[in-house]
Order: sequence, then C-alpha cells, then structure tokens
Amino acid sequence: MAVVSALAKFKLVFLGDQSVGKTSIITRFMYDKFDTAYQATIGIDFLSKTMYLEDRTIRLQLWDTAGQERFRSLIPSYIRDSSVAVIVYDVANRQSYLNTSKWIEEVRAERGSDVIIVLVGNKTDIVDKRQVSIEEGDGKAREHGVMFVETSAKAGFNIKPLFRKIASALPGMDETPSSTKQEDMVDVNLKSTSNTNQSNQQGGGCAC
Repeated sequence: MAVVSALAKFKLVFLGDQSVGKTSIITRFMYDKFDTAYQATIGIDFLSKTMYLEDRTIRLQLWDTAGQERFRSLIPSYIRDSSVAVIVYDVANRQSYLNTSKWIEEVRAERGSDVIIVLVGNKTDIVDKRQVSIEEGDGKAREHGVMFVETSAKAGFNIKPLFRKIASALPGMDETPSSTKQEDMVDVNLKSTSNTNQSNQQGGGCAC
C-alpha cells in the first residue's frame, strides 16, 4: 500500500449569524465538551484536528468566524481558499435560518462550485422553542444543492456524523494531481474532483 508522504489538509470555514453555535460545534468536535458560558468569537479563530478514517488520514483546519456584523469584511478572504463551508443556523431562531441564504450566496460568489457547502441546523436540544422544522432545513439544502445535517453541540448530537459526512465528501487522495492550487492552506488538487464532488452533493440531496 502506497504511503502518502504529505498529510492532505482541508480548510473548513464556519459561517452563520452570531450565537448560532459555530464555536460550540467546533469545541464539541475537538474536545468533546460544551461550555455553558457564551463568549462571542472575536474576529477569526483557528483550530486544527487530524481525522483518522478507514482508508486515509486527513488534517482538518477549522476556521471559526465571528457572527457580528463588524467582522463581516474579514470573512470573504477566509472563504476564498476553503474546501468546505459549514453554514450554521439556530433551529430556535428563524431569522438565523433565513440569513443562511445570504451566506450560501456569499460562498458561491467566492468559490463557485469548487467548494463543499453544508447547512447545519444546530440547537436541536431546544425542542419546545424550535422555529425551523427539519423538513424546511432539508428543503433549503436541496434547493441550493448543498448537504444538510441537524446537530446539538450541547447534547453532542450528530457532531461526529457531521464531520464524517464532510470527510467522506472531500476529494480523494488517490488521483494523481495534475494542477495543484497555489494556496498555502489547501495542498490538495481540488480541480479534477470538483465536478464529481458537486454532483455527489446535488444528486443525493440530504444523505443524512
């Protein structure tokens, strides 16, 4: 079996309104814990984690963006060289769900179809205050041709499956790179696999 000398790195940027749970999802994935004291992300935070899959090992670079309006000007530059955009809304906050359309448009404007987009409805543990149904979330994901998952960072629900789903959609390492992108953060060849990757997203709709 051939040994891959360089660990494939994939940049994931987390987007969405303030206090929808972007940081909490990352913290649950990284450390399997939930911090009850809310602290708004200031600017951009960066964390990195190695994922060991059945057939390969990859390095995920997680970029946590601030939801506040005053930091919006920073975000396009982080979207620009990302492999994955994770767009989060709060199922108990309808406006945060409606605003995901703008986030999806912003990602498409920067990356076109050369990016995996995952729509994530977080805070499913707040059952009695839910304002967005799973059917609505799934419908919007199908409409935009993106993946969809509901999670609860607080309860730990669907966090690992979310990242496994992302990992399974990432470009494989078995192709011979023909034209490698020149960005620092992404050192895998995305061009040759972008078409098949996009069709995987759109063909299955929600592969929950």
